[in-house]
Amino acid sequence: MPCTKEARMDLYEYQAKELFGRHGIPVPAGRIATTPAEARAVAAELDTPVVIKAQVKTGGRGKAGGIRPAAGPVAAETEADRVIGMDIKGHIARRVLVEAATVPFEEYYAAFLVDRAEGTFLAMVSAQGGVEIEELAANDPDALVKLPIDPAVGVDADTARLLTAKAGLPEQTAEVLEKLWRVLVEEDALLVEVNPLICTTDQRIVALDGKVTLDDNAFFRHSWADYAEESDSLEARARAKGLNYVKLDGTVGVIGNGAGLVMSTLDVVAGAGADPANFLDIGGGASAQVMADGLEIILADPDVRSVLVNVFGGITACDAVANGIVTALELLGERGHGRPIVVRLDGNNAEVGRRILSDARHPAVRQVSTMDGAAETAARLAAGA
Repeated sequence: MPCTKEARMDLYEYQAKELFGRHGIPVPAGRIATTPAEARAVAAELDTPVVIKAQVKTGGRGKAGGIRPAAGPVAAETEADRVIGMDIKGHIARRVLVEAATVPFEEYYAAFLVDRAEGTFLAMVSAQGGVEIEELAANDPDALVKLPIDPAVGVDADTARLLTAKAGLPEQTAEVLEKLWRVLVEEDALLVEVNPLICTTDQRIVALDGKVTLDDNAFFRHSWADYAEESDSLEARARAKGLNYVKLDGTVGVIGNGAGLVMSTLDVVAGAGADPANFLDIGGGASAQVMADGLEIILADPDVRSVLVNVFGGITACDAVANGIVTALELLGERGHGRPIVVRLDGNNAEVGRRILSDARHPAVRQVSTMDGAAETAARLAAGA
């Protein structure tokens, strides 16, 4: 399977809950904090036991110690001090959500997403929430209700009631499901997930967690600038530099000129046994600054262990690309020495470009003449071989 993804912007939990609140979905009272002192102040305002929750875009926060209860303001400050700065699967928690503690009576799972393989929307609901959905699907697939959603119809009251009945959820959950669907459609989201969606002891349905992935292609028609700025994501930084960049989940950074070539490169990297860390198309004008910006973004990703630059010279000749790489590495200085950079040049003035890179003798650069060979080399280096 190709390891490509659509343009997307993942939100932090607190951002997802802000969206939920706008659409009338109940969420616990809470506020973001960037220092232990701020966490103490928020806890004092809430005047109730709280939970300190690391804000990172990855799962497994609880197992990593990134979600901690606090009985009051002093404890909130102490626990926030432990969580802020924590490394959770390579993601640094730079802020925490200080949230009123809510005790669930029951925990559920609910999600709506774009099913690209089937060309439709998909609803997934379960009465067994609070666990990884992959684990639930593998261990008890019958517990997860899946229902394709006709885009022309959507999730109306009847469909929402059907989902709650099939999953064995309380009737009042249907109203929340309708609202979650509206978040997906009205916010141009690719995924809206709540795990757990809880029923409290007084029978209220509350989104105790939230995950939202927005379709970055719809950025122009929404007020998402704050989300992009606050996210401190590589995508946001790349967008500010005018780069066509998408973060993926692998370890091999990929730079190419032309979307088609980059897509092919992702597939070849996957075929070599590695996962691409990104999609980055520098386009036809591979200037030194564009190359420097691209390498800077890719090397800022802690998951990247090697970089593959795959360029086919056309309007922009390979010698210009090679000069851009050399100048970019000079601009990056020490930042360009840490991880290997595999370069494959082909097409217009490829021989001249290769000679420029050879003469530069940069310790990070390895040249390979074929795309398959370059991908295999980058995959091997990423694996530490």
